[in-house]
Amino acid sequence: MQPDSDIDIDAETLRRFYIEDRLPMTEVAKRLGCSSVTVARRLRLHDIASRPRGPIPLRRTISAPQSGWSADLAWAIGLIATDGNLSPDGRHLVVRSKDRDLLETLRRCLGLTNRITATSNGRGGHYHTLQWSDRAFYLWLMDVGLTPAKSLTLAALSIPDEYFPDFFRGCIDGDGSIRVYTDRYHASKCERYVYERLYVSIVSASGTFIDWLQATVSRLARVTASLTVRRKRGCHPLWKLSYAKADSIRLIRWMYYAPIVPCLDRKRATAARFLSPLGFAHAPAGRPRVGWIYDAPRVKESNAAWFLSAPDARILSWGRGGAGDTRRPQKPLPARA
Repeated sequence: MQPDSDIDIDAETLRRFYIEDRLPMTEVAKRLGCSSVTVARRLRLHDIASRPRGPIPLRRTISAPQSGWSADLAWAIGLIATDGNLSPDGRHLVVRSKDRDLLETLRRCLGLTNRITATSNGRGGHYHTLQWSDRAFYLWLMDVGLTPAKSLTLAALSIPDEYFPDFFRGCIDGDGSIRVYTDRYHASKCERYVYERLYVSIVSASGTFIDWLQATVSRLARVTASLTVRRKRGCHPLWKLSYAKADSIRLIRWMYYAPIVPCLDRKRATAARFLSPLGFAHAPAGRPRVGWIYDAPRVKESNAAWFLSAPDARILSWGRGGAGDTRRPQKPLPARA
């Protein structure tokens, strides 16, 4: 073997191995038949900046500091903030879920290649785990506002307003729920008094985080929510933020603003029927939903004129010739005697 000082390593080869292929110095030295010390010296000789010691971060996972925010990144941060874990070692991140497709979406959004493993929870059930090491991304998440052992200390995060719908959708996919049920409480009075209820909620052990989430969503999506807290002896308080009725419908339209946004499929499927265009429903479940209109001011029920055209069609109108009313006129219900 030639002495290291006699080995000629050109700058182009070094850049290809070290910069483009992102190989560590030990691997570059192995391919060139020299020591890692020689590789370090040649890097200095050719004015090629060396990386800091430690694991090499994946390019996609540090896309925020390099190429700006994206919808995928904001959704991933929302999921990590609610359902993830930052290890105390300063480099490892873990997300666990019973939904494997959720972790596959997260892996795609962050450009990861790590395996998703199945683990028993000790009670006869199973969950899936995605774990990876990325010191640069870990430190960047801390700059955003995340911390290890964040369940009780999570507070306001540095999320741009433009990507807050994606971040909030990630939070809902993590510790939130979307629930639909048919309310027949008043059906005994009239068979038409049947309502299809939609509830969107999220829980957290950090009241500060919930307060910030409520204030920001209210400011951006123009919806209101109810805030409750459950206190149990020997346990930390659990805060719950809930959206119902017209606010919940406006909220999911704000969250699922496009059909291809990253999300947990089963939760979107639950909300899918409320994402239909105004005036149509898939089942004849009572009267139309107040405020079921997107990107427009809410309409109070007392000011709305309701017309029923068919068992499976519901139409909301502001009166004759209302804005956006391109449908044929419908026969109104007979006046109450």
